[in-house]
Amino acid sequence: MTRWFEEVRLDDPFDLGSHTFTQDEIVRFGELYDPQYFHVDADAAANSHFGGLVASGWHTVSVGHRLMVDRLFAEEDIVRAEGGEPGVSGPSPGVNRMDFKAPVRPGDTVRYTLTVTGKRPSNSIAGWGLLFNLLEAHNQNGELVYSADLVGFSKRRDYTMPLRLRAMTALAKLPGLKSLVNR
Repeated sequence: MTRWFEEVRLDDPFDLGSHTFTQDEIVRFGELYDPQYFHVDADAAANSHFGGLVASGWHTVSVGHRLMVDRLFAEEDIVRAEGGEPGVSGPSPGVNRMDFKAPVRPGDTVRYTLTVTGKRPSNSIAGWGLLFNLLEAHNQNGELVYSADLVGFSKRRDYTMPLRLRAMTALAKLPGLKSLVNR
């Protein structure tokens, strides 16, 4: 999120936007990254138990990730327009769960939402918090096609480093003492 850790609201779905998957796009992605017949050959897929061409799950994930990043950058502009200072997003330490619930087919329009379901201060990185997120994607019929539990870092606005850590950080910068501090 591009809000400060303290400002992030829980259980408030954040609309990331939607994308319509085309046959050409599905085939192109499949040929480049997941060349299984049901992603690249419409005729073969039609005669299989898949009932036609389907998008790679990784294609569905990649589109959602792109929409998420674009929406979070736009959120920075919204915060500035409101006279605020955007928070700082960090990297993701991982994905806890990822499920592909239903196939995405040519012509499907998939809408993605991100919901922060929990948060806590980081135990390992001072001044940061962890956001626990649910990313969901539904097709035009409201059917859930993809769901994932993601974790991301968010900078804490009101964090003050404890005196002990500030002292150790300063000592680590002094020549010769760095090796002592790292023990």
